[in-house]
Amino acid sequence: MLVPVMDETEFWALIDASREAADGDPEDQADLLIDRLLQLDPDSVADFARHFEARYHRAYRWDLWGAATVLLDDTSEDMFDDFRCWLIGQGREVFEGALHEPDDLARLLDDFDPRADGDAEDLGYAADEAYEQLTGLETPDLGLPEPPGEPAGPALPLRDDKALADRFPLLWDRFRGAGG
Repeated sequence: MLVPVMDETEFWALIDASREAADGDPEDQADLLIDRLLQLDPDSVADFARHFEARYHRAYRWDLWGAATVLLDDTSEDMFDDFRCWLIGQGREVFEGALHEPDDLARLLDDFDPRADGDAEDLGYAADEAYEQLTGLETPDLGLPEPPGEPAGPALPLRDDKALADRFPLLWDRFRGAGG
């Protein structure tokens, strides 16, 4: 059994520090996160990757995909993958709040610009990049279960605006309604 060298609090502290230093810019956040990870030992970087991947898989849910569709006005599978990286990059409060109730993103997000937000693919590769720079090797097997084949929860009709508005009234009103 692997003994972690990085706990959840340290994981979220790295996420928060990189987001704050990047002033919310996802590309800058990924670069700053790599810089911070390069200050750690390879085992800590692998633990960071393990924390990130576990949350990434936890967020593979139909209700979050529906919320992302409202926020982004459309979401392919690739867009939803990038959205999950972005969601983790928003920090523990936003991430856990969205998992608890995706419609709460309407109150958890101060700002959201679909042209600049919701896409943080590079964050998903930050630990791999740092590990490779530190060791010259690919990140080892993280010992996590296989990712789910399908999103968790009941499927949502992602192209049905009425169904999305009914399921996510707060998000719909704020980002797609008359004021959105």
